Order: sequence, then structure tokens, then C-alpha cells
Amino acid sequence: MTKTFFAEIEGDNPSGVAFRNVNQKKKMIAYFANTGNATIAEVAKELSFSVPKATSLLGELAQEGLVKVYGKVNSTGGRKPNIFGLAPDAGFFLGIDVKQYHINICMTDFQNNMVSGFEQFPYHLMDNQESLDELCQIINRFIENLAIDRDKILGIGINLSGRVNHTTGYSYSFFNFHEDPLSKILEAELGISVFLENDSRAMAYGEFCSENVKNEKNVIFLNLDYGIGMGMMINGHLYYGKSGYSGEFGHIPIFDNGIICQCGKKGCLETEAAGWALIEMAKESILAGTSTLLTKNEKNLDELRLEDIIDAVHQDDVMSIELMAKIGDNIGRGVAVLINLFNPDLVIIGGSLSSTEEFILLPIKSAIKKYSLSLVNNDTQLKMSMLGERAGVIGACLLARDRLLSLEY
Repeated sequence: MTKTFFAEIEGDNPSGVAFRNVNQKKKMIAYFANTGNATIAEVAKELSFSVPKATSLLGELAQEGLVKVYGKVNSTGGRKPNIFGLAPDAGFFLGIDVKQYHINICMTDFQNNMVSGFEQFPYHLMDNQESLDELCQIINRFIENLAIDRDKILGIGINLSGRVNHTTGYSYSFFNFHEDPLSKILEAELGISVFLENDSRAMAYGEFCSENVKNEKNVIFLNLDYGIGMGMMINGHLYYGKSGYSGEFGHIPIFDNGIICQCGKKGCLETEAAGWALIEMAKESILAGTSTLLTKNEKNLDELRLEDIIDAVHQDDVMSIELMAKIGDNIGRGVAVLINLFNPDLVIIGGSLSSTEEFILLPIKSAIKKYSLSLVNNDTQLKMSMLGERAGVIGACLLARDRLLSLEY
């Protein structure tokens, strides 16, 4: 049904009239995606098309199944114009958010409605071929169990932590042992276009497009997990920096502690504020004889995971709560730096640690007041993530759709 249009945008670069026609269709789809349903007159005015041209393009897109009529405008007199919008079932997008010990997956339609539900699969992220093969197997099994045909899935957004170049499709932190870009390797295994992204930036975009953000244009999203990631929306657009690796918030050298970070440097924020640092603190406290629920199941300390500490916090475990407060204070010091530098409209706290809610939010707020300039932080809102674990997959789906159609984001 949509083969004609997608064959045009994925084929050889068109020129002349063909290029103009494809570009105009993209603009029209972008308008519906970003604004919602509209009449022909509204589309023509917004995109500076003539009404006949807008009518012709809409006719072609409707014939290809990309747009549909959603009724007529309520009017007291005269002929009521039709309302057009994107057809939800014109295509679907998969969002894959790869975590340290699990994978989140969901599917959305052309209007970004979640149609498959949100699913989580056990998985251990390791930088080897076996881990990459398992990732592909999990995704392929998910697709095979869907009620729609594989060829209706137009794009897959896959998020990985670390340094990811979304324009070239290379990941330099995981699975960088092939000459070809990781995105192309995944496409060959999955048979669908793949769009690679850093997990924190995808989460930032998903959250930015949610109801958590109103009119704010300059938004910082913090992904507090085993590591500390950051995604930035500057004037409503994702900010990448010159080489595409902006947002390494966790590697600000903020502590003079001599602790070697997982990046190989010393004193990074992550050494005293990330999830892996929290685990080390918990191990030290347990070995020192501190009473805690974490020892009740007689679990080997080497098997201690971040989720165990978060669960203990929710069970009012005193040691875990105190460590979470310490981590929150250290994170707050880093957030104070960001506020002093960027003076953003909004800072959103996300990632697995955000599930502890007030246990981490209150010490972060306290540290912000202590370390940032009051004249600056008075203008910055601080919110918890609204999407939680779904932020990454929703962001991945949105970015896959936008990049396939070359929409602005």
C-alpha cells in the first residue's frame, strides 16, 4: 500500500520534478506528524503550496495509504471541508532499548500510538559476537510473534549506551568489531532499516515528545542507571555536538578521589554517583558489617545488581536509603554545574534510579540549591520522568520514523 512512496525515498536520489514531488510529500507528512490533522486549506497555507497542488499531493498520499480522511470540519454554513491526517496503519516502527540486563521493546504506528504493548526480555549486554547474535534473535522472535507482516515495519530504532554516531551507524562502545557500521550489520540480520542512537538521547527525545514537556524548548534529560547519560534538547532539537558524542555528563572530572572510572580516567562524576558506584558502596558497607536487607537472601556480593538496591530502598532498607541519598547529593552537584552552564527551562530525571522517586529527588534538589546560583536555578524546573522505562523505546520509534522520512526533530 505504501510501497510507491517508500520506494521513492529509499531508491536512487531523484532529481528535478521527481525530487520536488518527493520532498513536498515529506513536508506534508512532517506537517501531519508534528501538527496533527488539518484541512487542505490549512496544509496549503502552512507549507506555502497552492490549494490545487496540496490537493494533488494529498490525493497521491491517500491512494498510497499514507493519509486518510477523518471527517469534516464543524461549520455553521457552506460546504464543510474534509479533515486529513496520517493513516495509523500505513506503517509501523519498532523501538529497541538495550539495557545492561534486559531489553525493552515496543511497536508504534504512524501516529506514534503504541500498538504492541511494552515488553521486556532478559538479556546481558556484553561486547562480543554472542551478545550481538542474541540481540538479533530476540528482535527477530518478537517480530515473528507480531500480528502484522514484517514488510509493514518501516524502521527499527535501536538504542545503545556509550558513544554512538547516529549519522554513520557506528557504535564505538559496543559491537565495534566489524568494518561495516553496526546499523548495516543489524539491517542484514533483521531485513528492516535500522537507525542507531545513544540510549540517553533517545530517552530525552521520547520524554521531550511526552506530556511531561509543555512549552519548554531547552530541556536536559539525565539517564541515571549503571552509568550516567545525558540528552539535550536545544531550541527543540536534539543536540549532538560536532562529532555526535555530546552528553558525556557522567565523565565530568568533578571528584579528586583517585578512583578510576570505567572510562579509564580518574575522578569522574560516575565514580561516586552512578549505579555501578552505588553497588560498590553497598558492597563496602556490607563487608563493614552494616545490617541490610540485601544480605537476607544470602546472595553472593559479586551478583549484586542495581535492581536489588532499588528494591531494598522501596522496602525502607536504611542502608540502601542512606546510600541513595549520598548518590543523589553527588548527582545534584553535577546538575548544579549543568544549570549554571546552560540555564535550561527544564531538567528531567530518568533512568532506573529515578524509580526511587523522592529518595533520590530530594537530595538532588538540596544539592542544586547548595551548589548552583540561585538567580539561575530559579528559572529551571526539575521533574521526574513521566515515561519511565518506556522513554527509550518511544524515543527510538519516533526517531526511526522521523529519520526514515527525513523529518525535522
